[in-house]
Order: sequence, then C-alpha cells, then structure tokens
Amino acid sequence: MIDLDYQALDETPVSSDPYTHVIVENFVRPEPLASVVAELPKLSKGGSFPIDSLKFGPHAKALMTELEGPRFRDAVARKFGLDLIGAPTMVTLRGASREKDGRIHCDSTTKRVTILLYLNPETEAWARREGCLRLLRGPDDIEDYVVEVPPVNGTLLIFPNGPTTWHGHKQFVGARYVIQLNYMTTDATARSEMRRHKVSAFIKRLTSSAA
Repeated sequence: MIDLDYQALDETPVSSDPYTHVIVENFVRPEPLASVVAELPKLSKGGSFPIDSLKFGPHAKALMTELEGPRFRDAVARKFGLDLIGAPTMVTLRGASREKDGRIHCDSTTKRVTILLYLNPETEAWARREGCLRLLRGPDDIEDYVVEVPPVNGTLLIFPNGPTTWHGHKQFVGARYVIQLNYMTTDATARSEMRRHKVSAFIKRLTSSAA
C-alpha cells in the first residue's frame, strides 16, 4: 500500500480549458514520495521505459502497482464519466529530458486517457518555467497556453485524449522523472505501440551495456 490522496482527486473539479483535464498537487504525499524517489532507477538515456523493464525498490513498486490497480482506474473512470473496464494499461517511466523533448504534440489516439505523475523536487529550472508542461490552445505556439504544470512534488495530471489535446514544454535538459500511464484502446494499433515501447527499452539496455 502507498498513501495517495484519492480524496483530493475526487474533490478537485474537472477543468475544460483548453480541454478536459484535472490537476492534483501532492497526489503522492510528501513522506511516501521521498521514499519512492530514493528508489527510482538512474536513467541517463532519454525516452520512455516500460516499468517491467526496470528495477524498483518496494515503495516505488507499490506506487506502480497502485496506479495499475482497480481503485485508481475506478477513480479516473468516475472523474471523467468513462467506461475503462477491460482497457489495457501501458505504464512507462521517463527520467531524462533531452533537447528535442517537449515539442508540441497530441498523444496517439490509441491512448484513450493520458495520466502523468511528476516525481521531481522543486528546482530553479522549474521556477524558470523550463520543462513545465503546458496545456496549449493549438499546435503552433508554446506560449499560447492556458495551464502550466511544474513537474514536481507528486503532481498528477489526467486528460482524456482527443484531436486538440495539444501539450508540450520549453526545452529542459537533465533529470526529469515522470510516470506516464495510459488506458489504451483494445485494437491492434495499441498492441503494436506497447510492443514498440518494450523493444525500444530492450535496445536501450543493450546500448548502455555496450558502452
């Protein structure tokens, strides 16, 4: 078990500007968050790693298990009025941000819901707005945003995906830990995307070993 603030998730209103989303600060409470962060694997390479390709300590593992569990799924479904019964999950961890990361995009339509959980301490970089995710009005201007989410202190961001769920962040290079959980569609394209992530993680491990 891990102490997550489900009450705050239930009580935080859903926002609709620039698209449907909810943000919950300190969803992972400070004490368990410190234990989780201490147990995260060191990731020097960019990109997303499936969590089953990584080694975690007991607190971090408990967090991953909880996020894939029925209580969290039910809370998300209830929050947005969705039927997520039977929806497969894809959970990945990012630990390093590169120069090319943060470009404006919408997530793949195979991802029904995107959930981001930020695990970083507060730093001057975030105060300078580097690496802070922005929910954007459109695809062309990183400054045309409605909401900015510092990637700190167990902050949780959830949004159902759609053709206008544009997001991105200003360039940041360095450690930036975020868990991404997606509830996927059940079609072949979604299964292919999950396999692609696993193959990519395997290749990264081989490259790291060779170095």
